[in-house]
Amino acid sequence: MSTFVHLIADYGPADPAFSEVVHRLTAADPTMTVQSTEVKPFSTVATGFWIAQLGIHNPSFDDLLIYSNTAPRTTESTPERADTGGPLCYLELDNGVPVVAVDAGYNLSFIADHATTFREVELPADTGQFRSRDVFPRRVAEVANGNRAALGSERSLDDVPTPPESVVCHVDGYGNVKTSIRTSEFNPAGETATVELNDESRDVVVRNAVSDVPEGSLAIVPGSAGGGDPYQELFLRGGSAAAAFGRPEPGNELTVRV
Repeated sequence: MSTFVHLIADYGPADPAFSEVVHRLTAADPTMTVQSTEVKPFSTVATGFWIAQLGIHNPSFDDLLIYSNTAPRTTESTPERADTGGPLCYLELDNGVPVVAVDAGYNLSFIADHATTFREVELPADTGQFRSRDVFPRRVAEVANGNRAALGSERSLDDVPTPPESVVCHVDGYGNVKTSIRTSEFNPAGETATVELNDESRDVVVRNAVSDVPEGSLAIVPGSAGGGDPYQELFLRGGSAAAAFGRPEPGNELTVRV
């Protein structure tokens, strides 16, 4: 069986940790193909956004599995209670795509409405300090090959937080700022608005497509992510919207005043 695993993680730019995890996945299953997507460190918003974009809003295909390991350790570690991060979980989406991801922050928020199965993946009692390298890949390979022996009891999707309503989710290489604002929920009264983001306030034009934005204009438009109900995106024709707002990060809140 040949499985295509799309790995989404926050290891850092060109971090060899990606290489080590790909190495472990391939050692567990030499037929596996792995593609990596990097998100900002500790950003569960960006992670959840990309799990949904790749698992739901792009075409599914046989043997696709989404694997994510963004696991910020937000509670204090002590000798008495080592901070091991969130649990590794298995979800199956309504299009049949399996997802193996750490349940932390907003990692699962963007796919919860599309999940038909939600179970914790059982791990050895002592996973060690480097569970993402030493333990997780073996479990991912098992699930990818149809072995469900390590899946534990059902978890409640009600415990997964809803996606944040108005935040930055991703900044692409062109400086376009992808937000969590759905087009169906964005109903401006006119053709201009004021966006407040990252301690910056900018007047923007409101358009239905990037092709309608004049050269040099800063705009808010339906973006390339989100499928049939796309997320709004800040776009600067001929420049970088991210630079105009002081280079915001995923998770930064924004306000749109019409």
